[in-house]
Amino acid sequence: MLSRFAIIPLFLALTFAGCKKSASSANGRSAADAKGTPSPAPTAVATPFPTPKKPLVDQNAEVVILGYHRFVNKVKRPDTEITPAAFEAQMQELKDKQISVIGMQDFLAWKRGVKNIPAHSAIITIDDGYKSGYEVAWPILKKFGYPVTMFIYTEGIKPGRYSGGESMSWEQLAEMRDAGADIQAHSVTHQDLRKPPYDRLTKHRLGQSEYEPWLENEVAGSKQIIEQKLGVRVNCFAVPYGFYNEHVKEIAMKAGYEALFTVYGQKLAYGSPNDSLGRYVIEANKPKVFAEAVNFGGMTTGGSVPVAEVSAVTLGVQPADGETVKTPTPMIKANLAGFGAIDQGTVQMRISGLGLVNANYDPKTQNVSYQLPQKLRDKTCTVIIDAKSGDRKVSTHWSFNVDENAARPPATPAQKKP
Repeated sequence: MLSRFAIIPLFLALTFAGCKKSASSANGRSAADAKGTPSPAPTAVATPFPTPKKPLVDQNAEVVILGYHRFVNKVKRPDTEITPAAFEAQMQELKDKQISVIGMQDFLAWKRGVKNIPAHSAIITIDDGYKSGYEVAWPILKKFGYPVTMFIYTEGIKPGRYSGGESMSWEQLAEMRDAGADIQAHSVTHQDLRKPPYDRLTKHRLGQSEYEPWLENEVAGSKQIIEQKLGVRVNCFAVPYGFYNEHVKEIAMKAGYEALFTVYGQKLAYGSPNDSLGRYVIEANKPKVFAEAVNFGGMTTGGSVPVAEVSAVTLGVQPADGETVKTPTPMIKANLAGFGAIDQGTVQMRISGLGLVNANYDPKTQNVSYQLPQKLRDKTCTVIIDAKSGDRKVSTHWSFNVDENAARPPATPAQKKP
């Protein structure tokens, strides 16, 4: 009798022999088949890598972009200022209405179809580079955990030639950058990009031959300066005053910007064109703008409201564009016949430093006028007039200068030095 230890080797040997026999039988069939049609040789099949799927995004989501400038306790310029209390109340309202505040880059990623965003979203932007954005608004935003995009014009940042005591510094911007703030471009000198500018420091208006290099620098140069100073990627450009045309858009896209922003607030959709994304500019004397922005019951738009810009020269404006007046309280006039057929109830006049004013419009003569009740604080005054004509907006704007001595009362004999 075999022991159980001898049985195991015997079993393995028999099994191995059976395997060889099966292989031999298979080879025999192959040889027989070779006499007829040859069997195809087996080929190695590579396992395909799974194709990455593009994230599914909610293309029905809606986005509003809110634009701010300065944050002060006593509002003197309602077109660009808001109190800290009002700003914080608006941020709280976003939270109460469950409107998600997202970053600018998340918004652009959504528009590229690579990242989802909440159905109702808002973006906070702060323009120009006033230090109240750093000292006042930023702490409030951090309290709510909201991201922010800073649109700055580079010469308005200390020690830029248009900077001053109310300006931010590059060091402050770097601190905000390190904490997650998005720093983007708003030109170099913050002027109307559609025409040769008037330099208020040199009191010189550029000629047409100087315009193109200047425009290139305002658009592409501001991007380069921010990228060099802060080491960030700049892909957004906010047009100063919201003034742009096809040529400005073309220059911006050639400069490498992914998105161009205006000030004509609209709810933005997935398909909104990136070269004209409207923002709601928040002003202290126009609370309805914020209310309209956060009301998501309205319709979205593919971009900003179509705007037809009419040259101020054709409207016979007073004071004339570039004129220096001797009085600190001039009468401002324009004839809107060049606007064509307009809805007279939509005529609006805005004055830099004052915001929307109660201008008088005479539909018979088509003249609009406003008598300044107080002297202007700045040496340069910009006037913006717009109205609706059908489904579009018609607009004009111009600037004039105020003689420094005009703002000073004449010296009395007692005040004169002997």
